[in-house]
Amino acid sequence: MRTRKVIPGVVFSLIFSLSAAFAQNKVDLSNAINAARLKAAKDTAWHKIEFGANINQGSFSSNWTGGGVNSIALGVFFNALNEKKKGKNSWRNDFQSQYGIVRNKGQESRKNADRVFFDTKYNRELSDKWSFFANVNFLSQFAAGYEYSASTDSVAFKRKVSGLLSPAYLTEAIGIEYRPAPYFFVDLAPGALRQTIVVDRDLYVNTPDQKNYGVPIGKRVRTEAALIQLVANFDKDIAKDVNLKFRYLMFSSFQDPLEIDNRLDAQMTAKINKYVNVNLGAIVVYDKDQSSKIQFAQALSVGFLFAF
Repeated sequence: MRTRKVIPGVVFSLIFSLSAAFAQNKVDLSNAINAARLKAAKDTAWHKIEFGANINQGSFSSNWTGGGVNSIALGVFFNALNEKKKGKNSWRNDFQSQYGIVRNKGQESRKNADRVFFDTKYNRELSDKWSFFANVNFLSQFAAGYEYSASTDSVAFKRKVSGLLSPAYLTEAIGIEYRPAPYFFVDLAPGALRQTIVVDRDLYVNTPDQKNYGVPIGKRVRTEAALIQLVANFDKDIAKDVNLKFRYLMFSSFQDPLEIDNRLDAQMTAKINKYVNVNLGAIVVYDKDQSSKIQFAQALSVGFLFAF
C-alpha cells in the first residue's frame, strides 16, 4: 500500500522536473538566439546623463592688506547624450547646457557662463568607418548678456549685446562622416545651411558692416549656404576618472569663402570622488560677424556632479 502511494508522487516530481528543465532550456535557447541576433546586427542603445552644480566664494576682512573683493559665483549644467544603432542605421541626440552667475561686492549679479546646444543626427553606415549622415543642430543662450563699461556713472554703463534667440544658430547638414574610433568622428558637409537668428529688435552689435551678428538691421534671420562645413567631435576618458571632450566647427560660406568661421568648445572633467569633480572649460571663437578678433572664454570650477 505504501509503495502504491509513493510511486505517483515520484512520477509527478519527475514530470515536473523535466517540464521545468525543458522550459528553462527553451528560455536559454531564446535568449541565446536574441543575443546572437543583436550581436550579428550590432544593435546598441546607450545613454548618458550628467547634472552638476558648482559654487565659488571668497571673502576678506576689512583690514585685509592683500587687497581683494568679496565675491560669490554659482554655476549649473545639464548634459544628455543618447545613441541608438540598429543594423546599418543609427541615431544620436546630444544636448548640452550650462548657466552661471557671479556677484562681486558693490556690483549687481552678472552672468559668466550661458550656453544651450542641441544636435540630432541620423547615420547610414557605408563601411566600418564611413557613413552618410543628416543632422540638425541649434546653438544659443538662455538669458540676456551685457557689455559693461569701466565707469559706473556712465549712461552707457551697461549695453545689451545678447539674449534668448539673439543670436541663435540653426544648421541643417547632409554629408559624410568618418569615425575611426567610437570616441571620435569628423563630419564633412558641403552645402550645409545655417540660419543666424536675432529676435530682439532692440539689440545692436556694431560691426563694420552695421549688422547684428551678420543679420541686417531690421531683419531677424540670415541664411547662409556653406561651401564646406567641418565638425570634429571627441569624447573620451583620457585617464582614470578624467574625461576630455571637445567639438570643433569650421564653416565657410559661398557668399564669403575666405572668411572662415571657427569655434572650439572644450571641457576637461576630473572626478575627485563619486559626486565631486573639477571642471576646466574653454571656448575659442573666430567669427567676423561677431568680432574682428579672436574671442576666448575660460572657466575653472569645483562642484557636484551626478551622472548615470
